[in-house]
Amino acid sequence: MQIGKIQMKPLITEKAIMMIEMNNTLCFETEKQRTKGEIKKELEDLLDIKIEGIRTLVRNNKKYAYVKLKKQFPAIDVATKLGVI
Repeated sequence: MQIGKIQMKPLITEKAIMMIEMNNTLCFETEKQRTKGEIKKELEDLLDIKIEGIRTLVRNNKKYAYVKLKKQFPAIDVATKLGVI
C-alpha cells in the first residue's frame, strides 16, 4: 500500500494472522527512516482508526511496525479492508 511517498506493506505470515486475531495488532513492513509518529499519523488518517501503541523492530535492514489498535477498531475488520484476510 502506498502511504504518502513511502511504502508500507502489510505482513501476511502465520504469526501476523495470529496477532490480528489474539492481540488486535496489525504488522507492517516499512522503510527504516520512518518514525513511530509518522507511521501512526499516516495509518490513522488513511484507515480512519485509532492506535493504542506501536512497537518497531529493525532486522536485516528492514523495519517492522507492530500496530496495536484500540478496542473499538477490530484488527480483523481493518485487515479484511486491506485484503490481508
